[in-house]
Amino acid sequence: MADSLLELLVPPELSQSSDAVKSSYLNRLSTLSLQTLQTTELQSLAQSSHSTLLSLQALSNRSHRAFVTSSDNLSTLRTSIPKLTKEAQELRDAIPKLDQETVSFSTKYSKVTDNAALGRRKKAMQLARNVDRLSDILELPTLLSTAVSAASANSGAGAASTTYSSALDLHAHIKRLQTLYPESPLIQDVASQAEDAMKEMTTNLIAGLRAQNLRLAAGMRTVGWLRRVAPDLETLQADGAASGSGEGALGAIFLICRLSNLVLTLEALDPLRELADQETQRRTSNKGKSDNLASGQQTDRYLKRYIEIFREQSFAIVSLYKNIFVSEQSEPEPAIPGLKGPDASTPTHDSFQRLPSALATFPMHLVQLLTDTMRTYLPNVRDRSSRESLLTQLLYCAASLGRLGGDFGMVLTELSGEEDIECEWEEVMRKHRALAGRLEQLTSRVAAH
Repeated sequence: MADSLLELLVPPELSQSSDAVKSSYLNRLSTLSLQTLQTTELQSLAQSSHSTLLSLQALSNRSHRAFVTSSDNLSTLRTSIPKLTKEAQELRDAIPKLDQETVSFSTKYSKVTDNAALGRRKKAMQLARNVDRLSDILELPTLLSTAVSAASANSGAGAASTTYSSALDLHAHIKRLQTLYPESPLIQDVASQAEDAMKEMTTNLIAGLRAQNLRLAAGMRTVGWLRRVAPDLETLQADGAASGSGEGALGAIFLICRLSNLVLTLEALDPLRELADQETQRRTSNKGKSDNLASGQQTDRYLKRYIEIFREQSFAIVSLYKNIFVSEQSEPEPAIPGLKGPDASTPTHDSFQRLPSALATFPMHLVQLLTDTMRTYLPNVRDRSSRESLLTQLLYCAASLGRLGGDFGMVLTELSGEEDIECEWEEVMRKHRALAGRLEQLTSRVAAH
């Protein structure tokens, strides 16, 4: 009865496994002797039972949480399976309704023009897809401003040239975007910021024309950049610029910048000029008295240094201008009014019909600056040899500028109304012409041989 009940309770798989174990143990017993069965087999069975008990205890200690969880899950399995079946039936019943709603939505929103909300959604999605490109466009003004600032900070010509070229390329790219998208507010804002940066670049370039000791290569490079940055300056006609000169307002800007540098350089002589002013005050206060006046040594030092700087700077200004602008003109320049130059003897009717270029009137301003200074301070120099030295230096200055078509030697005859100075001036002129004639003869003889 017990065996039959055990067979009903034990599953078939376990029953078969138990039968195999039993059969194996019975086969083993048949091999043992009677004495072994009576003495050692009982101890072996007790030891195996104890070992099995220890293993079960260790397994229970390690896996009791898993046993408890499995037991809990098995206890709820009877209610979970019917619930899952019910929910699956509800999902199956809802699928036709979901399909009907999907078809209705697709039919309603199939056209973008018929629904503003869907149009805004698509625009937002397109904006999200192109956010990287928009970010690059928004960074263009910052990159341009950085390039302009870096170019103005770099003193090296090579580094500045590379940075200015990069800035011009960025500006050209922004102009292309403005051409492609003229109605875009974003592109218009970027172009506006770019124009502000290019104005700053134009200011920096114009300031570069006022640099000390400007070289021809740097001047041509700066003017070339100005033509690319501000092309309107080349077409704009400045006051006094010829309509056919081809320089526009750039020529006048160049001359103004170099004149500013000349004035700043001459202002460095202010300590000497103050001493010369003191001698002028003493001369005017002692005018008409019979006491001896100072020889004007401080004035002589000031004027010599003044004329030296004026000669170097004026020659450099006119020479740079001619090399940068005049060489590009297809027509000859009109004569400089009041000055002796290569074109003064051959005036044309066209010269009177149009305004002269900026260079035509600029030497007159330089000469006026020089003659005003000489007229103010030359009477302080009472020593005859010092005055003759100054007048000779003036003649050399006039001859130096005359090599470029701006000889103002005849203008110097009106420096002072004092009779003694006029006599000295005539004598200096005769000596200068005699020396010039001898030099010309020597030159001709050397050329003949």
